[in-house]
Amino acid sequence: MFFGGKISFEKVVREHQASVRRLMLTLTKGDDMLSDDLAQEVFIKAYMSWNTFRGMSSMKTWLFRIAYNVFYDYTRATHTDIVAYDNEYEHEQHVYRDNSDKLFDINNAMQMLSLSERLCVTLALIEGEKIKDVARITKMNENTVKSHIKRGKEKLATYLKKNGYGK
Repeated sequence: MFFGGKISFEKVVREHQASVRRLMLTLTKGDDMLSDDLAQEVFIKAYMSWNTFRGMSSMKTWLFRIAYNVFYDYTRATHTDIVAYDNEYEHEQHVYRDNSDKLFDINNAMQMLSLSERLCVTLALIEGEKIKDVARITKMNENTVKSHIKRGKEKLATYLKKNGYGK
């Protein structure tokens, strides 16, 4: 079955599910189950609103915008203050389980960032989105996006240096 007459929906999911899930893990501070549920909701919404995709951005950028809206809607529906995802660092053992100490340290450092910093750093530096696309996804000014990335990188560097990296 062809989705939108151009590409199969299965292919869209296959190509972008890892990126959407990584973004959700970032937004939820590593809550695996919630991230999976929200990522699934992203693809349901994408399927239901395929006719709104105009190709003015990449498919990935469009999915990230939907993902951010899904996360925001989740916080409103559950009466979870978005600030709860923006609080200072809280050590949680379930964050990105991996045997690699370096990956664990980087993910712990990411949790120290504000929600806006995590979002911008993830989209720009991890997912490779352009600043203008990050601004479109987050509905932030490009200079604000740049500031969040700069502050996020500084916080990450400081945390990692304190933990023995980069010496």
